Amino acid sequence: MRTTHREAEQLQGVLAAADEPLTAREILAALEDRGETDFESPHQIATVLGRWADRGLVTVDRRQPYRYSLQ
Repeated sequence: MRTTHREAEQLQGVLAAADEPLTAREILAALEDRGETDFESPHQIATVLGRWADRGLVTVDRRQPYRYSLQ
């Protein structure tokens, strides 16, 4: 799954506005509330954010469920 520039901006916007790390489900809900999501499931979001974590762009709190925040 390739991430578009628009999808990346959507995720970055939600994470930047968050006061605390968010789960993929919370991120999807925030995007849906904004009416701007191209994602269909929390799994898609977690996959993208996992790749970003591998590149050092996102911090992952590995407690269950995983929580994500910008680096």
